[in-house]
Amino acid sequence: MRSLFSLRPSVFSCSRQSVLALFFASIAALPGLAATPQASTPDAPVIVRIDPPQWWVNMPAALLLVNGDHLEGATFTVSDPSLAVRATHVSANGHWATLQLAASPAEAETVRIEAATAHGKTTATFAFDKRRAANDGMAGFSSKDVMYLIMTDRFADGDPDNDGANHQEERANARGWHGGDLRGVREHLDYLQGLGITTVWITPVYQNHGRSSYHGYGATDLYAVDEHFGSLADLRALADALHKRHMKLVLDTVPNHIGPAHPWVEDEPEPDWFHGTKADHHKAVGEFAPLVDPHAAWRDQRDILEGWFANTLPDMNQENPDAAKYLTQNAIWWVEQTGADGLRIDTFPYVGRPFWHDFHASLHALYPNFTSVGEVFNSDPVVTSSYATGVARHDLNGSVDTGLTTPFDFPTYFAMRDVLLHGKPMTQLAGVLGEDSLYPHPEQLVPFFSNHDVKRFLSEDGATPDKLKLAFAIVLTMRGMPELYSGDEIAMTGGDDPDNRHDFPGGFAGDAQSAFSPATRTAQQADMYNWVKQLLALRARYPELNAGDEQVLHADQSVLLQVRGARLAQGCEGTMGRMLVAVNDSDAPQTVSLETANTALAGCKAGPPILGTGSLQAGANDVQQITVPPGTTLMHWQ
Repeated sequence: MRSLFSLRPSVFSCSRQSVLALFFASIAALPGLAATPQASTPDAPVIVRIDPPQWWVNMPAALLLVNGDHLEGATFTVSDPSLAVRATHVSANGHWATLQLAASPAEAETVRIEAATAHGKTTATFAFDKRRAANDGMAGFSSKDVMYLIMTDRFADGDPDNDGANHQEERANARGWHGGDLRGVREHLDYLQGLGITTVWITPVYQNHGRSSYHGYGATDLYAVDEHFGSLADLRALADALHKRHMKLVLDTVPNHIGPAHPWVEDEPEPDWFHGTKADHHKAVGEFAPLVDPHAAWRDQRDILEGWFANTLPDMNQENPDAAKYLTQNAIWWVEQTGADGLRIDTFPYVGRPFWHDFHASLHALYPNFTSVGEVFNSDPVVTSSYATGVARHDLNGSVDTGLTTPFDFPTYFAMRDVLLHGKPMTQLAGVLGEDSLYPHPEQLVPFFSNHDVKRFLSEDGATPDKLKLAFAIVLTMRGMPELYSGDEIAMTGGDDPDNRHDFPGGFAGDAQSAFSPATRTAQQADMYNWVKQLLALRARYPELNAGDEQVLHADQSVLLQVRGARLAQGCEGTMGRMLVAVNDSDAPQTVSLETANTALAGCKAGPPILGTGSLQAGANDVQQITVPPGTTLMHWQ
């Protein structure tokens, strides 16, 4: 999340009762909790809510965040003595209590949690459920996958009943709720699978009751699906439908911050639940270089790690052990509920490395195949690579590995746009690829050329449909797992946020035209869709493209020539195949005389062209003459 102009602070002038009513509006939909007050006086304790709503057997012992009234001085007990409360912290105003349990049970059960004071007592039930089967999701993603980013509110409206009372007014507002929901995503899985998508990343599903929070990044309840998107049952139905198709689900999670309308902002569970307060905090800065500089002062790191994003979003204090555990458990809860296969993690560098290390250790202990991809919005591979698993960078806590499977490949994003749109040479992109040695596993990177935080490719100066086709060709033939932003495959346009978040045509009642069906696509939509589908089919067909190594054999002002395949240092020994990919960004045909001795193409015999109308001719002395027409891509099997 690069920018969040759509969020504005909410002013709370309401009573505690109305704040609680907002916070607990969705409590009936959450499993596990049933409070039975037994108050004997007006000052007797009251339990309104427990987070998480329930937990599971054979899980790490849960930390429970209890919300209510008159909890100060309470003694908390659990009906199952083996799960006893090991530690308690109660807020000074008696509204919050954190309870660290000693264990989780081995068998499913529902326990009673009692809060007792001199003024009375109350109990609430809390369920420990049977865990999801180990093969029921949580599969992780890899370079064999293709990830498709969906901003849920802007994709398809599958349930008009959850659109809200002012739907037409909201839809006319570029920052309003437009009606897209989880059912709408599920109803268009045929479209996604037909295109060649294997993995769906949806923007956060948290309850977002702040203004203009259709995007999901301003949570007001971390344990509820926003009613505009549907319900937890709808989310689970989407996950199940994807898994039945052997597709995967990636959830968007935001441990860095919450929304300004979250009740915690006015009533913190603990005094240091946030970095600062609504009235007294620092503004976040996005220059990450000090975080990877072993000589940088805390002065230069503080506002990255403790500032409020956009000077609006309350920054969670992950150095508080209870807050850190709350956020980690929250991620586990969503994974266990849905069987999600991976996480996309927002604003990754804004959180300290020790938290990420423990966060990922907890997830991987429960879900060994689980994967995560983090947003590190920076053009420098030195910065982005420092957050990948296997890289330990020094900070105030020593050398710490975040455990993140991979960052998004922002350096190649910037390079691709510079090359294709701003006249920079192909050598710039080749130079970024040459920094792959900074990553322990560059094959796990997630390259892309567009997402929901930047201008649509076609709305950049100098962009053309042919340039967009080159962008698709590059990102879909390079190492890693590509990410595509919903709508780029039909040549959608859009400027800066929120103009880059137009509704997908055909996903909403009253749309003049639908891009979901071949019969109703415009000529331009069909042309781009067919190009992307063709590339994705080739990528799925050839393991050299979806799992092979990468060797750059030539780069100049306008041509990039690379080879994909296994054991590239050995040339074409035995039955190993090679896929040669050549991209020409110029307005004229380009011919490259390629010396193949001591390269991945050594000893190879030119096979048939796989894509494009260029030519490849074998010459003497291990030289191949490769000609690529202007503004096109050539793929040749060897």
